[in-house]
Amino acid sequence: PREYKMKSFRDSRKLGSFLIPFFLLAATALAQEPAPAPAIPTTGFAGLDQYRARRIAVFTDDYGQLARYRDADAALGPPAAGENRVVFYGDSITDIWKLADFFPGKAYVNRGIGGQTTPQMLVRFRQDVINLQPKVVIILAGTNDIAGNTGPMRNEDIEGNLASMAELARVHGIRVVLCSIMPVHNYTEKSKDFFAQRSQSRILALNEWIKDYSAKNNMVYVDYFSALVDDKGMMKKELADDGLHPNPAGFKVIAPLAEAGIEKALK
Repeated sequence: PREYKMKSFRDSRKLGSFLIPFFLLAATALAQEPAPAPAIPTTGFAGLDQYRARRIAVFTDDYGQLARYRDADAALGPPAAGENRVVFYGDSITDIWKLADFFPGKAYVNRGIGGQTTPQMLVRFRQDVINLQPKVVIILAGTNDIAGNTGPMRNEDIEGNLASMAELARVHGIRVVLCSIMPVHNYTEKSKDFFAQRSQSRILALNEWIKDYSAKNNMVYVDYFSALVDDKGMMKKELADDGLHPNPAGFKVIAPLAEAGIEKALK
């Protein structure tokens, strides 16, 4: 019996000597496995879900996308004497607007970033607006908030962010032009998701708030919506190929409205 116990003990030690390295290797392999990608809450729209998933690095590393214009802002320098610098501030609608084509010879600076929502714009407002010392900032924002690009947003939160940007501008002596959110259509296949993500009733409610806020605070309101909408309450088909972003014909409609708003703000 004693010999049997000794043999069992020796066998156990041999088995342990074999298993310990095995478990160590297994633990090391598990530690080296990449962590699973964080899940993105679904919006109910596959295209928007994919867009949000692709932008995880933006949301975690540079939420306001300050890097986009940091170098350009530094290179721009302060306005020249007598320069009526104007910053066009917004999302992709502003980003794709070729200002030099519509306002030749004007000191107009484009600081739009595609896909952005008002909380992101608020993050970069100091760098991309205040520090540029413009006479006027013209703000167009809110459509991506309604869509949920950075998550669900209440109208009250969108309004608060717009008000914060306007108030920051005013504190720094910058005159404010607030623009209505544009209508959206679903007349083409590629426009259907953009339209479905953007409630018409919310657009109308936010535009009413923007108009009222502008009047109460002696700021200029520019009504793009009324110039772009058709008899069904949607963007005129010929003015936006994808239902959301104005094409050259659409920008041709709103450019004079923006110019008139800027001139009014400069008076």
